[in-house]
Amino acid sequence: MSIKNKINRLKSHLSIEKDKPKTEIPVALPAVRRDEIPFMDSWQQFGVTPYYTDHDYCLVREVKYPLETKHGKYCFGDYLHAVAAWNSSSLNHPLSAKGHEPEDLFFFDTETTGLGGGTGNTIFLLGHASITGKEVVLKQHILPQPGSEVPLYMSFLESVDYAKMVTYNGKAFDWPQVKTRHTLIREHVPKLPPFGHFDLYHAARRIWKHRLESVKLSIVEKEILAFERIDDVPGFLAPMIYFDFVERKDPEGMKGILEHNEMDILSLITLYTHLSFQLLGIDQTQTERESFEVGRWFSYLGETKAAEQVFTKLSAGNEAEAVKAKHALAFQAKKNKNWQAAVKLWLEVESYGEPLVQVEACIELAKLFEHRFKNVDKAILYTEKALNIHEGQTVRLQDELIKRLSRLKRKK
Repeated sequence: MSIKNKINRLKSHLSIEKDKPKTEIPVALPAVRRDEIPFMDSWQQFGVTPYYTDHDYCLVREVKYPLETKHGKYCFGDYLHAVAAWNSSSLNHPLSAKGHEPEDLFFFDTETTGLGGGTGNTIFLLGHASITGKEVVLKQHILPQPGSEVPLYMSFLESVDYAKMVTYNGKAFDWPQVKTRHTLIREHVPKLPPFGHFDLYHAARRIWKHRLESVKLSIVEKEILAFERIDDVPGFLAPMIYFDFVERKDPEGMKGILEHNEMDILSLITLYTHLSFQLLGIDQTQTERESFEVGRWFSYLGETKAAEQVFTKLSAGNEAEAVKAKHALAFQAKKNKNWQAAVKLWLEVESYGEPLVQVEACIELAKLFEHRFKNVDKAILYTEKALNIHEGQTVRLQDELIKRLSRLKRKK
């Protein structure tokens, strides 16, 4: 059945969902004997096998991809180059894989019965991928019915032994959900191992929020990674499809969710590769605005040398990003007490920047001329320029500029 037909079949359920309280998962069904797993032939054709504990089971799917496989802009093998580049870099960055091998990272995503937190939200799919030898190995652990979380987490925890977890908004959602559900069964399963965490959602926001209306993974895939999904199950239908599966046991709808989750995880590999190439200056197609945002991130992290290198490279000319780069370099020069360099840069910003940046440059010039060069006349000149450019856009700032001008005139 096509995804379109599946969605049409579920439309009646969707209209009901709007009018009734949030659906609760039904109570756990009786344990199924090993020879009685429903639709096992269909599952096996999809690469799914059962995982048994003493009295229960879950389902596990495994898919493998050669490193030559392309997903969006990159082959999976390019991820190896990203890790190698981090290991050759002296940068101290939250996404740095320095000190790690490619096999040390695992890419993780979940599917749940809702978007809220707390014990009422159940994880029914744990998916992860890592590099093993010359291929990507992706595993998905499926909850076949409520009450079977012990085998679900047993199978998952037997599969993960890594240093770094890579997610997309996993710090805020996926991993806290895992910890919440694990707490309910912690007496029956191993402890959750400690992981370092790379959350690519925050990186995507820093570098592309100026360009994208939203940094949802599907939008980042299409606009940044050159990967567009075809016939994909919409994420909001996943809980409904899962409830339908729990009731009827037919895995057909669940296969679409598994494929959706699979694409999410594979995109994390491509996204980590691309972000690494952006941060390390390897991406030859990097835009000036992307470079500027990378420089700003370095500056925020205190990676002054790296930030200056990025801004200096951008600062040639008087285009918008070049002027912003000069503005950032001027602040760095001021921090280093290189007053003359700061003045030179801010004079260029004052001449060519956008109005808001021009105002900031004029204010900084007024401060320098007043306090460092003891030139009250020039301090007055640039305060007046700031007032003229500002034109009353912000009452608070205008009041501050008027007070500054009055104080400077009294000093004459």
